[in-house]
Amino acid sequence: MLEKPTIAQLETNAYELRKKLLTMCGTYDGIVHIGGDLSIADILTVLFQYGLNVDPSNISMPTRDRFILSKGHAAVCMYIAMSIRGFFNYDDIVRTYGKLDSAFGMHPCKVQLPGVECSSGSLGHGLAMAVGMAMSAKQRKQSHRVFCLMGDGETCEGSVWEAAMAAVGYNLGNLVAIIDRNGQFMTSFSEDTIKLEPYAGKWSAFGWNVVECNGHDMAELVSAVDSLPAPDSGKPTAIVCRTIKGKGVSFMERNLGWHAGSLSEEDMQRALDEISAGRSVQ
Repeated sequence: MLEKPTIAQLETNAYELRKKLLTMCGTYDGIVHIGGDLSIADILTVLFQYGLNVDPSNISMPTRDRFILSKGHAAVCMYIAMSIRGFFNYDDIVRTYGKLDSAFGMHPCKVQLPGVECSSGSLGHGLAMAVGMAMSAKQRKQSHRVFCLMGDGETCEGSVWEAAMAAVGYNLGNLVAIIDRNGQFMTSFSEDTIKLEPYAGKWSAFGWNVVECNGHDMAELVSAVDSLPAPDSGKPTAIVCRTIKGKGVSFMERNLGWHAGSLSEEDMQRALDEISAGRSVQ
């Protein structure tokens, strides 16, 4: 078994992920969902480098944990996180992303890209798929976990809460929902339109074990993963990660205009300089 990375190593991985994200956003001839990518960069780093039981050299390992990126428009962030873990080559992402027949589409496709557990991107459906996977694993007496990463915006949809009720009803302790609670939708701030607070309390009211953390603090994210109950326990867990959309880049943070976009060469360099400066003061 590989030795778990330290907090410092995880922070280095997250910096590398952000740097590659911003470089893609500045060199790709099209838009990247950069705001939401940056808000989950730390979460995906902890998952793929620390939390998930996966093996890039054996992607079909029966005991592997399953991961669903329900907010499929953040696919670039997942692709790069997986490349850092060793699933595939970052240069291949840059060379083919978004092109016809590319394995690296704007949303994940399990048919095109081995190592992706399910195709996603139709928001509000990921948790229901995760519930089905967790039910299957429990019926087969398998011990792996199923993780589902959602955006807080998609949790406005009733399908999410139907799945949440089913997860409790079937005692799916092997299910972990991770919510990117950045407080922004595509064109508005959540509490200005849909009142989601008290957010963690809603998951608790539905019968879930709830953990709240700073989604940009490696120590807190690692602690949240370490605190997960055993997969054969009877209650699913929701990890509510308080995050900032566009994290690390001053002109993107909490800016509705940066849900998606592309960077000029000048702005790309400015963004890279800012995340470098932020890293130096950690």
